[in-house]
Amino acid sequence: MSIRNLHHFVAPQSVAVVGASARVGSVGATVLANVVGAGFRGPVWPVNPKYRELAGLPAWRDVADLPHAPELAVICTPAATVPGIVATLGEQGCKAAIVLSAGLDAPAGGGTLRQAMLEAARPHLLRILGPNCVGLLVPGSSLNASFAPVAALPGRLAFVAQSGALVTSVLDWARARDIGFSCFVSLGDGSDVDFGDLLDYLAGDPGTDAILLYAESVRQARKFMSAARGAARAKPTVIVKSGRVAEAAHAAFSHTGALAGSDLVYDAALRRAGMLRVYSTAELFDAVAILAQPRRPAGPRLAILTNGGGPGVMATDALIAGGGALAQLGPDTLAHLSANLPATWSRGNPVDIIGDAPVERYRLALQALLDEPGADAVLLIHAPTAIVPSADIARALLPQLRAAARPVLCCWLGGASVAQARSLCAGAGVPVFDTPEEAVRGFLQLVDYARNQRMLMQVPAAGTLAAPDRAAARARIAGLLADGTTAVGEADAKAILAAYGIPVVPTRTADDVDAALAAARQIGYPVALKILSPDIAHKTDVGGVVLDLADDAALAQAAKAMVERVRAARPQARLAGFTVQAMARRPRAHELIVGIGMDPVFGPVVLFGQGGVAVEVTGDRAIGLPPLNRVLAADLVGRTRAARLLAGFRDHPRADLDALYDVLVRVGQMAADLPELVELDINPLLTDAAGVVALDARMRLDPAPAGQDPLARLAILPYPDALERRVDSALGPLLLRPIRPEDAPAHEAFFHALSARDIHFRMFGTMRDLSPAQLARFTQIDYAREMAFIATRPGPDGAAETLGVVRVAIDPDEVGGEFAIVVRTDLQGRGLGRLLMACLLDYCRARGLASVHGVALADNVGMHRLARACGFQLLPALDGNVEMVLALDGEDHSMSTASGS
Repeated sequence: MSIRNLHHFVAPQSVAVVGASARVGSVGATVLANVVGAGFRGPVWPVNPKYRELAGLPAWRDVADLPHAPELAVICTPAATVPGIVATLGEQGCKAAIVLSAGLDAPAGGGTLRQAMLEAARPHLLRILGPNCVGLLVPGSSLNASFAPVAALPGRLAFVAQSGALVTSVLDWARARDIGFSCFVSLGDGSDVDFGDLLDYLAGDPGTDAILLYAESVRQARKFMSAARGAARAKPTVIVKSGRVAEAAHAAFSHTGALAGSDLVYDAALRRAGMLRVYSTAELFDAVAILAQPRRPAGPRLAILTNGGGPGVMATDALIAGGGALAQLGPDTLAHLSANLPATWSRGNPVDIIGDAPVERYRLALQALLDEPGADAVLLIHAPTAIVPSADIARALLPQLRAAARPVLCCWLGGASVAQARSLCAGAGVPVFDTPEEAVRGFLQLVDYARNQRMLMQVPAAGTLAAPDRAAARARIAGLLADGTTAVGEADAKAILAAYGIPVVPTRTADDVDAALAAARQIGYPVALKILSPDIAHKTDVGGVVLDLADDAALAQAAKAMVERVRAARPQARLAGFTVQAMARRPRAHELIVGIGMDPVFGPVVLFGQGGVAVEVTGDRAIGLPPLNRVLAADLVGRTRAARLLAGFRDHPRADLDALYDVLVRVGQMAADLPELVELDINPLLTDAAGVVALDARMRLDPAPAGQDPLARLAILPYPDALERRVDSALGPLLLRPIRPEDAPAHEAFFHALSARDIHFRMFGTMRDLSPAQLARFTQIDYAREMAFIATRPGPDGAAETLGVVRVAIDPDEVGGEFAIVVRTDLQGRGLGRLLMACLLDYCRARGLASVHGVALADNVGMHRLARACGFQLLPALDGNVEMVLALDGEDHSMSTASGS
């Protein structure tokens, strides 16, 4: 389930308070007083057998006695009574219930009260908010179905929190600052309605401009990620995730595995979703203020304008410490400022225009910084003086602030003397802060959000990697597991890497010294010798690695000494022999680490960072969620300090970053393809201008449970290559396959090959070009929520061209989907539309959808004809268009489908 029946929570026509009471201070009395006191306009039915009247309203003995099924029930009774009450409400036809009661983990009938409650609700599609929550407030519906001590003011922010204590404190904090809400939700245990459901609902709520979340944990990762990505595309979505300390990190077989459960994984997930993460409730509301203004910075370069040196220095310190950068003012800007400012001005950024600055000096300096091409945003810091009233300065600058093409932030230092200036700027939509540090923090939030949004829309370069030899990798893994091997040594690990096209150093295993000598002669000296043991994770720690062995004598001597060292250091370790590998002579190469770990919430994650023996000490690492493409791989690399080294410095040339990105993409493929692979370390991965090569690798396997969907562990579904099909057609051999982000250039060319009439039929309007955001939206789809199949063939230049596309957006309840189709104008009438529709309908049936529907313009007779040929019913829509409906389960769904496009 997802958004089904959630509207009964936010706009109910009637409310029953089950467990209402007259006992002062009780939850039942508080909830009833809040519902009545908020002025709810529908019937309110208190339910409690002890009373005949409560709060001036008739009281009912039992929910079965109510005159009608309530649209919303608020349950504040002891935990043991909840399943029975829910069952009765469901039988009556109630569709939404808020369970405030705690203690539902108590045993009941072979399970728990919580399970019994959910089982009672499920047959009736009765949705449950809670249990163990504070309740729900919807000021626009005059609804306060909670036991919160204060009411919420009306507004356009939605707030959803797991913590009940935080709910009440934030309500109080926000009311003191006149911050209002479209809805305010205490999620509690989230046993039914969870973050994913509410994100889906709020993303489409016209009364909500921004979504604020306070999360302590996430349970259904894929549902959360799909909903979060959809919400973040629709409106600013900001989250506080508590529990940032790293106590969840643990000892593991690999460096990456040790990070499973760490806060780095949540960072990666929220970043991938396009959300903005902040670290306190104050930052949460500051972020809303700054995201409300429509301009986004192109980068982290800030120009600072101040009338005092001290505040400028404070802002600079906060900026650099937070990862931002001072904008470098160009010579033209510096010359212009020098010609018009006092000789004592700072002659650089921050631009200190001196404490006696009149209004005109502010105006001139601000315009110079707004025109500076090297600045991504401007921060104005003003300390009050007795020379010019702060309000006069603000009033004079308002036209420039409103017309600015880049973000401008204001910091008015002081109290009453700058209150009017703050009010003027805030009224003009300019973010206002009390201190330089807060203003810089707001700017960096804006930078982070803009970057995350760009990542959602950025299109990878065309072209794909060659398909890996999945069969070879799976066969080797199956053989290892059949032998009882879960700790995979270097040679087998490298063979699996090679199957995925990751360059590896030639490596051989040897049972004894003679076999090691034979392997070294086959590889060719010089070689490296390493101990082979399933019990030794870090070979260098026990003297188990010797490099640059030049001949047989050196190798034999090294092998004997190595065994003695290892037995002395780890007498219990099983020694299985040696590995022998070619020496990789790349003196200017960087040692990196790339790995896979298994997070308990988000499943497989990919690690990148500085490698070598000091990997724990440097702590330079970033995590991403698979699948990856080159854009996401570049972002992963760019989040580490290693990125600056890889860009080249002094006599070290720039590394081959494309080769590195390809390795990260390949490792992401391994994480998606190989469910038994739970940990991987490639350390070191040597990277230089000549490319990449894996020197050492180790893996840990875990047999996948029988019958489990191998994709179930993934938070984001990868490209479903199993859905590709080759067909013969009147246009010759075609490939029908799901669309992928790399198809963006071909999709843009396809759009330009459509006639204006076909564009009008598809878009219900006129368009000449697709914006970058639209192009990304059409090609970067969430395979868990939607599907688009394209028909493609090699074009005249050999590159694949798109001939037609059909897509379906699946409703969050997984019941139905809305389809759309368009075929290139010059290819219509040759059966391609039928092929695409057949492909889509096969997919929808396999997905288990009950129905598919779409909307066509009244004069789109070609679409009407295709729909009839595919078995659709054509029905008149209210707006004069034509609705096309097909029941895939044999039932008539024509009256239950949406009619919008």
